[in-house]
Parts: sequence; C-alpha cells; structure tokens
Amino acid sequence: MFGTSTHKVLIKNIKSIALHHPDGITLKSGKEMAQLSTFDDAYIAIEDDTIVDIGSMSDLHGITDWNQLEIVDAENKYVLPAFCDSHTHLVFAKSREREFVDRINGLTYEEIAARGGGILNSAKAMANASEDELIESALKRLNNIMNLGTGAVEIKSGYGLTVESELKMLRVVKRLKELSPLTIKATFLGAHAFPTEFKENHEGYLDLIINEMLPVIAEEGLAEYVDAFCERGYYSIEETVRVVEAAANYGLKPKLHVNQFTNSGGLQMAIDLGAISADHLEQMGEAEINALKNSNTMPVSLPSCSYFLNLPYTPLRDMIDAGLPVAIATDYNPGSTPSGNMQFLLSLAATKQRLTPSEAINAITINGAKAMELSDSHGSVSIGKKANLIVTKEIPSVDYMAYSFGENHVDQMILNGRLMN
Repeated sequence: MFGTSTHKVLIKNIKSIALHHPDGITLKSGKEMAQLSTFDDAYIAIEDDTIVDIGSMSDLHGITDWNQLEIVDAENKYVLPAFCDSHTHLVFAKSREREFVDRINGLTYEEIAARGGGILNSAKAMANASEDELIESALKRLNNIMNLGTGAVEIKSGYGLTVESELKMLRVVKRLKELSPLTIKATFLGAHAFPTEFKENHEGYLDLIINEMLPVIAEEGLAEYVDAFCERGYYSIEETVRVVEAAANYGLKPKLHVNQFTNSGGLQMAIDLGAISADHLEQMGEAEINALKNSNTMPVSLPSCSYFLNLPYTPLRDMIDAGLPVAIATDYNPGSTPSGNMQFLLSLAATKQRLTPSEAINAITINGAKAMELSDSHGSVSIGKKANLIVTKEIPSVDYMAYSFGENHVDQMILNGRLMN
C-alpha cells in the first residue's frame, strides 16, 4: 500500500467517497453530471502529495507500522475532491460596499460604472496599494476559501489598467503561488475596462496591452491565460480578438468573459478563438447552446454574481439537458461577488438553476478542474491524482451540503497531502 516516502496519511472509515473515478474520467457532460460515482465504507492512502491507494475498509491490510502514519478517522463523514474555482478576481485593494448600497437605492451596475465606480474604482485603489499589502489581504482570502473547501483557484488581474499596476497584480499572484498551499492559475485581464484617460482612445490602451504588458508578462512567466470583458460598454468583439491573438503569440490561452449583459456573438467568438472556457453566459439562446455542442470550450456559470447583482442566471438546466458539460465558479471580487464560498454555489445552482446537488458538485469539482486544465491532477478522487480532499463534518448525505446552505460542512481540508486544519 505505502512505499518509502517520508509523509504518509491514511483516511479510514470513510462513510462514502464522492467522485471516485478509477477509470480516469476527466469531464462530466449532460446526464453524466447527475452521477457522483461513490465508494462506500472506504479508505484512502496518501504518500507525499499523491493518492496512492483507495479501497474498502474490509480489505485494509499491509500496514506494518501505524506509528509512521498520520491517521484521519472519517467515520460518518464523506470525502470529496477539493473544489476547483475557475474564475476569481480575489487580488484587490479594498471593498466596494458603498456601491452595494447605491444599487439598493436604484442604480444599476452599468450606471455605477459610467460615473467612475465599478472596475475603475478598484483600479484607483490598486494603484495606491503595495505588493506586500495585496499579498497580505489575498492570503487571508485564500485561507478563508480553503477552509470552505476550495483547493484550486484561478486569479485574474484586471484591477490595474495601467502597465505598472497590471504587472503588479500578476507579480502578486506569482508570489501567492509560492506562499499558498492552494493550486493557483493566473490570468491576465488587462482588457477588463478602459481607463478613464483612454475612454475615447481605445487604440492607445490596446497598444499598451499588446506592446508593453504582454512582453513583460511572457518574459517573467506571470500568466497562463488571457481574458477580456467582451461586453457592451467594455470590449467589442474586434477588440477582444486583437487582445487574444496578440496574447497567443506569447503562449497565453483565452478564458473569456462573454454574454453577461447582452447576447451579441461573444460566445461564438470565444469558441472560434478556441477558448478554454467561456464565463458568465447569463444571456443564452438556442444558437449559443448549439454552438457549445460542437466545441471544446467549457461553459462556466457564476451564479453568485447573478444573486448579488439581481441578474438572470445562466440557464444551466437547459444546457445540461442538451448534453453539455457545465462548470460553476464564484467570480470572487469586490464589486459584483464579494464571496468565494463554493458551498453557497451548490445551493444557488439547486434553487435558482434547477440542478441536482450531484450535478452542482460535479460542476465545482471535475468540470471546474477542466476549466483550468487541471483534469489530470484535480477534480476527482483517483489513484495518482493530487491529494486535495475535503473531509466533511458528520452529515446525512452529500445532498445536505446544498440543502443546508447556512453552515460550513467542511471538517478538515487536505491539500498536497497535508492536513490544513
């Protein structure tokens, strides 16, 4: 069972493992999303950061020295893969609760942005923040989402909107990769909004992105992906294509914001560009669903953004019924989703998007991993995969996690084979 590694963990007496995939499945689509592939009365053996064995408690044998093991007793508890949050903006300088009150008083997200709020507000704060300040606040957020079950997270830039600040954000993310136990992917989102000084000179800001930001990002290895907010009042399809094609010259793959407020061809553009994921998708029709059927682009819903801004929800029920895979992510950011709680998404997906708890769990684990190109190492409980695991509290079923949305159901987190709490 165990080899000669120095760090060994045994999780025993597991009530049930959810998303146990010995056959190497890396994606769930359509009807498959309703299946969790459980393994009851089980154990999991971990060496260093890797799952090395999974079996029934009745077959547990071959351990000669229990003193060399770290034992986790999961009696009456479930084990799930750690959640994979494929869309966040969690590096930011300050909160924006004033805008929250403005919306309560009747202003729309677009109206707030038009008067200098929204993304531009965060950009002003970002310019005045040091890297150390940003790291300190981001590490607190990362620790919080880890305790709520997240083990892998994508972090975007986009609150800089100047050469200096965008690079600062991405350098912070690079340092976070070294400081945090979470698996982190970095995305360059310089095309998040147009700075005030470039409001009438889009070409000038695009020139900064293409000729001043991207070369440094590539030289310093600051990002794996490129993103753009393709939407009315932000980046046009043509402008988005220019940014993505320029980034491709430096090896950055697209993950794109599309179809949040309008349905104007953004999703089809993302598919044509070979986007790893197309995110938001609140505005969808039959043509968009059909386009996704013939693509490798993962559709990603951000339901807590819809909740917070009182927007339509991505029609995930229609998409799954059409045979599509779907992922769900938090969109954690200070303006439209000030929360990185993936457990809350389970309830939102069930109550607002008509997903079963099993479908929602697949969307935030195995399909979330796919949206970050982590399928080989994350998203399911399989021998050979990274030991990023949730041990739940004593709950009656995994459905209970979506049902009882006001509490944290995580008892212990295991990341990289180490107990975090």
